[in-house]
Amino acid sequence: MLAQLIKFQSSLTEEDVLAVAHARAPEFRAIPALLQKYYLKFDEPNIYGGFYIWDSAQALAEYRQSELARTIPASYRIAGAPQVTVSPILFPLRD
Repeated sequence: MLAQLIKFQSSLTEEDVLAVAHARAPEFRAIPALLQKYYLKFDEPNIYGGFYIWDSAQALAEYRQSELARTIPASYRIAGAPQVTVSPILFPLRD
């Protein structure tokens, strides 16, 4: 399993970010290899993100090539390059 953390600045209001996230959630739910996704709001103004749990590196690679992934910057009106960290998960606390 892999953990992926994305942090980005959006020019949208928090209300609009939430609306976009809710509208796009069914597309993410349809990805079987995406075990979980958490939508994040950081303490800094207009900074949001996502925390993803992928079942494999192959699944993450396939997602990165998808139309869904390509449309994230425009959908959230991301300013600048997002910060992305990917790390292997050693083990979960809970099964």
